[in-house]
Amino acid sequence: MFDQAKWVWMDGRMVPWQDATVHVSSHALHYGTGVFEGIRCYPTAEGPAVFRLEAHVDRLYNSAAAYEIKIPYTKTELTEVICEVIRKNGFENCYIRPICYYGSAMLGLVANRCPLRVAVLAWPWTTMHGSDSLESGVRIMVSRWVKFDSRMMPTTAKACGQYVNSVLAAQEAVSKGFDDALLLDQNGYVTEATGENIFLVKKGEVLTNDSRHSILMGVTRDSAITIARDLGYPVQIRALQVADVLSADEVFMTGTAAEIAVVRAVDDHIVGSGKRGPITAAIQRVFFDAVYGRDPKYHNWLHPVRVAAGKMAVPAVS
Repeated sequence: MFDQAKWVWMDGRMVPWQDATVHVSSHALHYGTGVFEGIRCYPTAEGPAVFRLEAHVDRLYNSAAAYEIKIPYTKTELTEVICEVIRKNGFENCYIRPICYYGSAMLGLVANRCPLRVAVLAWPWTTMHGSDSLESGVRIMVSRWVKFDSRMMPTTAKACGQYVNSVLAAQEAVSKGFDDALLLDQNGYVTEATGENIFLVKKGEVLTNDSRHSILMGVTRDSAITIARDLGYPVQIRALQVADVLSADEVFMTGTAAEIAVVRAVDDHIVGSGKRGPITAAIQRVFFDAVYGRDPKYHNWLHPVRVAAGKMAVPAVS
């Protein structure tokens, strides 16, 4: 996946990919103390454009605030850095990963005694579950691992250490022959998949849950809700149970990495007809028209990556 990536931005400097390293004593390596984002850039008729960049940058800063991390760059500066990484690597279609993490100074638990490091990397990455997931669909299982709730860690933050929960569930699913896992909360309600939000379709209505149910408030989730409503489908946001998932006419998952993936089976239960349903297909169609710049209605979701005159110089932080 990384073969085509040549440059990484680290702490104010562009460095060759192979030199973008951290010390083994870095606090984040030992304790997962950092926050990150997953963002996509798509090719459009006007050149490469980042999908909903402002929303992703906002979420990064909100995640940082939840962990009392003070990012030493403005949102405008980091936005320009993201575009410069794409330009420097010559990418048109790529996944972008900004990350803010605590580096090396000591290994006590008070993270802010360590220096804060900021990096942005990018690489070409097709949809998370492969192109077949967009039409044929994936098989998921209900995981034995329970999703943590907001009394344990801030569930609306996208933080490094929190993803160990998802790693355990994903490994369990793949080891049993599934593509992904569905996590429940401690009360048995549906939360999300390992890196995706869950949507159901029942009798023409689109259903999903929200932050009350220990989910990350996905940017693609928000986009799918907007698109569904724009298409005239009623959207209900409420608690979901496994029985709701099993009785749904259609199930799909949303996420920056997964885009909009069809779920054809949950455990050994076939969802609906066992293939992509008409409402999922309609939402997918509009979504991809939006990200590739084919629908002017959603052009405000795209941030063009241009070689602008007088590019902003983003200062290094030592």
